[in-house]
Amino acid sequence: MTMSRIGSLAVIAVTVAGCYNAKIETGLPHSDQKIEDHWADSWIAGLVPPSAVETAEKCPNGVAKVETKLSFLNQLVGVLTLGIYTPMYIEVTCAAEAPRRVEDVEPGIDVDDGASLEEKQAALQRAAELSATSGDAVWVVFE
Repeated sequence: MTMSRIGSLAVIAVTVAGCYNAKIETGLPHSDQKIEDHWADSWIAGLVPPSAVETAEKCPNGVAKVETKLSFLNQLVGVLTLGIYTPMYIEVTCAAEAPRRVEDVEPGIDVDDGASLEEKQAALQRAAELSATSGDAVWVVFE
């Protein structure tokens, strides 16, 4: 074989063997609920991305992870269409539970911004006692 043929085969092997992968983690706990799209339409080698995945109905607690990949078949279609049409595999993992917000958690203790050091210490002491008796977090908000 000539060197140009060997070089061409090496480039093709490396291109086909590599898989594009991008992952975004939100920090929320993962659930078993997943939304998958094996052939999300992408154009011009990914420059025109696929349309947004609608998650509001299927993930009421939000999204924990979004992952995009180019599988071997996705890449093969991209090569056959000269990169004009490049489908992607998209997997969305729903969150297990809704994030807790300060205003959703009871009880809470509000402390005025102009409170004295003793008043702030007393509020922290009350919060510690409430937390110990209830077993839940108690928010102290300095306003």
